[in-house]
This record gives sequence, structure tokens and C-alpha cells, in this order.
Amino acid sequence: MQKLKFLLPLVLVSVLAACGGGGSSDSLASQDVAVVGHTHIKKAQYDALIEQAKQSYKSQGQAFPKVGSSGYETVKAEAVSLLVQQAEREEKAASIGVTVTDQQIDKRLAEIKKQYFSNDEKKYKAYLKQNKLTDAVVRQDVRGQLIAQAVFNKVTKDVTVSDKDAQQYYQQHISQYTQQPTRDVRYILVKDKATADSVYTQLKNGNTQTWCKLAKKYAKDASGQNCGKATFSKGQTVAVFDKAAFSAPTNVVHAPFYDPTQYKSWFVIEPIGPVKKASVQSEKTVASQIKQQLLQTKKNQTMTDWVSGLKKTFCSGSKIKYQTGYVANPDPCAATTAATTG
Repeated sequence: MQKLKFLLPLVLVSVLAACGGGGSSDSLASQDVAVVGHTHIKKAQYDALIEQAKQSYKSQGQAFPKVGSSGYETVKAEAVSLLVQQAEREEKAASIGVTVTDQQIDKRLAEIKKQYFSNDEKKYKAYLKQNKLTDAVVRQDVRGQLIAQAVFNKVTKDVTVSDKDAQQYYQQHISQYTQQPTRDVRYILVKDKATADSVYTQLKNGNTQTWCKLAKKYAKDASGQNCGKATFSKGQTVAVFDKAAFSAPTNVVHAPFYDPTQYKSWFVIEPIGPVKKASVQSEKTVASQIKQQLLQTKKNQTMTDWVSGLKKTFCSGSKIKYQTGYVANPDPCAATTAATTG
């Protein structure tokens, strides 16, 4: 069974969070991997996360790195980093009024069981056993996701996008909403001039069946399909083809021409319809889409800035401590320290 989407690539297991405020972190205990503020990340939590990493590797058909190898140290450091980041956000969540109740977790887990296991408790437990999970681990992962979403909603609740913002974006990116001129043509791409001349002569005196026969016999590309018919937008393909496609008269086979840039081959082409003019979607038809796009971008940036500030908070005053032999990679404080000392 595939790893279900409700679980993160590496399950973020529980942290014993006694949420506090400023000041330095608690002291490291013997069973701690790290301490973030007043949150102790236990060795048992780290071990559970590594076990999930092993299951992730196994599900992808990959061998888990051997203990002591550089690959293992990378996984180990990433696991610590995940736990530290989770601890930071959970500890900060309470201080901004974000909480998640057992009832919320129960409700979300019920939705998961319905969606993925058809409300069959046996199937759910079999999945946990197969993936070496426990119900407690899944519940904590659900809790982490609910907290993350609640924090995002809280931090970004005042982010807005105005009609003027949408209008400005539309004007600056008008090309995104412009459909270039198009034309229906049929063509055959062949390897040499002699073949191109022969094909040209036959097509001038031929019909649709002739196109189908010759395209299938000689074409070097997809023009051999559908009797050589295709629709092109202006500027879509090589310059020599583009020029012929949009300037040659309709229903007249164009003399063979060579492309010296990309295909290094010869084209025989016949436009079979008029050039369809360019069209532009009006601002009114795309305004709602643009506003939604800009709103999500602004919210994401606001959240990124918040997380950056969160890192600075925990990276000052010795609020993160690591047990010997355990280090986060990427180090959440590395960029902060560089920015401060640079």
C-alpha cells in the first residue's frame, strides 16, 4: 500500500511542549536530542522519526544508509532539523492564540479513516502495522498539520489584495492573457532536398490522400500523423517555418525550404486555413483569478517572513540546545547568524 497523503514524508512525531515565553531554553536532559525553548525533543521521538525514514526508503525501493555513513548522517541531521522546526512552531503557536483540541484531531482522523479506509478500523490498523506506525504517531502528525494550518490562517488573516493590485498585475503581464495568432497547416519534414522536391511535385498535383500517403512515408517527426495536419501559434516554432506558415496563401503548397537552425532538414508546407487573429482575455474575465493568485502569493510571503522572524527569536539567547552527536542540517540558525555578523 502506498504511503497515504495524510502522512508527511517523515512523520513529525510528538514533542512534549510546555509552551513558554522568552529567555534561554531549559537544560538538556539525558534523554533529550535537543531543547527548543521549553520544549524537550526526546530520543524516543527521534528514533520514531528515523524509523519512518526507513519505511519511506523501503516504499521507494531504496536501501537505507548504513549507520556511520555520510548518507545516514544526512538523514539524521535532517530528522533533527524537522523536529526542531516543529518544536519552534508549536511552541510559538500557543503564544499567538493557536490551539488544537482532541476533538479537532478526532474529527480529522475520522475524515482520514473514511477517505482512505472506508471507515474500516481493521484496514486502518493493518496499515499502521505495515508501516510501523502507531495511532499516537498519526494523531500527533494530524495535530501538527492542524496547528500549521491554524498558524497560517492566523498569521495571514489580514493579508488582502486590492482591485488596483490586480489591475497592475494584469497590465504588467498582459502577454500571459494574450493568445497569439494561429493557423491550421499541413506539412512534411524530410531529410534532404531531393526528397523534398519529389514530395512537393507530388503534392502540387495531389489531394488529401496524397498528403496522408507521403506524410506517413517520409515524415521525420509527428507530421507523419494525421496526414501532416497541425495548428501552430505565431512564434511557436523555427523562424523559417513560422514565416511560411503565416505568410503563404491558403491551399497553396509552398516550395520546399530548409531549416538551418534546429531541424537541419527540409519542410514542405501548405496552409489550409486563414490566419486567426490574436485575442486577449479582458481584465474583467481574469480579475478574480489574478486576485486569488496574488492573495496566495502574499500570504505565502507573509508566512515565510513570520517563520524567518521565528527562527531569529529562537536563535538568540541560547534558546536551542543540541545533545552531543546530534545537529540539525540545515541549521535553522546558520542564516540568522550570518546575517547578524555579516
